[in-house]
Amino acid sequence: MTEMVYGSMPGKVSEPVLPRWWRTIDRWSMTAIFALFGIGILLGLAASVPLAQRNGLDVFFYVQRQVFFGSMGLAAMLGISMLPPAMVRRLGVLGFLGAFLALALLPVVGTDYGKGAVRWISMGFASIQPSEFLKPGFIILTAWLMAASQEVNGPRGKSLSFAITVIIVFLLAMQPDFGQAALIIFGWGVVYFIAGAPMVLIGTVMGMVGAGAMFAYSASEHFAKRINGFLSPDVDPRTQLGYAANAIQEGGFFGVGVGEGQVKWSLPDAHTDFIIAVAAEEYGLVLVLVIIALYTLIVTRSLFRLMRERDPFTRLAGSGLASIFAVQAMVNMAVAVRLLPAKGMTLPFISYGGSSVIATGITVGMLLALTRSRAQGELSDIMFGRGR
Repeated sequence: MTEMVYGSMPGKVSEPVLPRWWRTIDRWSMTAIFALFGIGILLGLAASVPLAQRNGLDVFFYVQRQVFFGSMGLAAMLGISMLPPAMVRRLGVLGFLGAFLALALLPVVGTDYGKGAVRWISMGFASIQPSEFLKPGFIILTAWLMAASQEVNGPRGKSLSFAITVIIVFLLAMQPDFGQAALIIFGWGVVYFIAGAPMVLIGTVMGMVGAGAMFAYSASEHFAKRINGFLSPDVDPRTQLGYAANAIQEGGFFGVGVGEGQVKWSLPDAHTDFIIAVAAEEYGLVLVLVIIALYTLIVTRSLFRLMRERDPFTRLAGSGLASIFAVQAMVNMAVAVRLLPAKGMTLPFISYGGSSVIATGITVGMLLALTRSRAQGELSDIMFGRGR
């Protein structure tokens, strides 16, 4: 009868996916990510040429591979950033299970590329480092468990996440990869702290980490050598740290000029772990400060947007992802200036590495998805899981 008098009621028109994504995404952070990738390609043109020549390859071989893998990482980032939090959670848990299985199988199927560590699975045309893909899935799983533990009759998510963390750290220490193990512990600690961990427990975990570091120092020659080199007051100019320190000093404020740097001819990992030294030498402190500003922009904007988020899982997962992204960049640059012991950790989106750049794309894609603007709803609906 109502339709006969007033006509049919118009149905709710849903906004198309792409316009809604563009309206709600953090465009400043996304622009900064593309800028970091562009800087990485620019530095790769300089840093990877000597390595390609030493290996008898085309001079732009590594640059072409970086563009290929980087495009895959950016495509993954854009695709994942369009997902709702519930789909991000499912993707993260499934990704964690796959990466965890690959990590557990490394002692059987892993490959040592002459660096004294079994961290990769050779695929012939490329190699996969499971620990890189494990990190974003681990943060998502941890955030889900801790958010679920806050619900009425929820699981013992905090205890379960701690047990998972211990197992992962053990597997990483077996490789050995103490840097990734420390990053896993840090990510778990950030999520647990935001979820309301007591300070006594945080202190206990820090004590356990310290005890584990002392054990690793006494049990692992690889670990002890890096710690001793860091504590030594003298830097051997023939080591990677020595070459990097000299390059940073030579670069000064404005650099020695594009293509004029010398460190790339002496530094074996100039295109990966020490690419910030190439940036400092050829482009000077100016470019280094630009890189730091871009990372700071992404992390601070993400955290500020998450402060307005009322869903526990989204807040915990987003904060954990932003934290490990920031700390990885900080560790890489700190090693180059000898603020931390030498550690094989890439500079996100800038260093060469297939697994690294794709996994970083997945990480920031999840972060962009979780920081999209959305209606927060009623607090009671969020606490009891209604309306999801």
